[in-house]
Amino acid sequence: HVQLVESGRGSVQAGGSLRLSCSGSGYTYSTFCMGWFRQAPGKEREGVASVDSDGVTTYADSVKGRFTASRDDANYTLYLQMNSLKPEDTAMYYCAARTTSYCTLDRADFRYWGQGTQVTVS
Repeated sequence: HVQLVESGRGSVQAGGSLRLSCSGSGYTYSTFCMGWFRQAPGKEREGVASVDSDGVTTYADSVKGRFTASRDDANYTLYLQMNSLKPEDTAMYYCAARTTSYCTLDRADFRYWGQGTQVTVS
């Protein structure tokens, strides 16, 4: 049974930073593509960043240069370092796992999801 648990929720002022973590269990973590998604009120869930099994990252244009995704396979953990935060980054953030190593930012490709963690930027 695959489980993903996000942590690191918080409220920051514009220009500030936050780091989100996602702990995984119940699967062969190192072979999966791992992703971060977010959903703001009234909007669809969108892809933010993904990290494949080789550590190659993909980012949405809206976060390039500000967010950094990384993974620690030894500890089954995915990270999202968010810098220069903007009010439009306010959303519920979710981590997700895709059961192949090939990564996309399409939510339909991801099978397993965490419960989400709230990020608020004012």
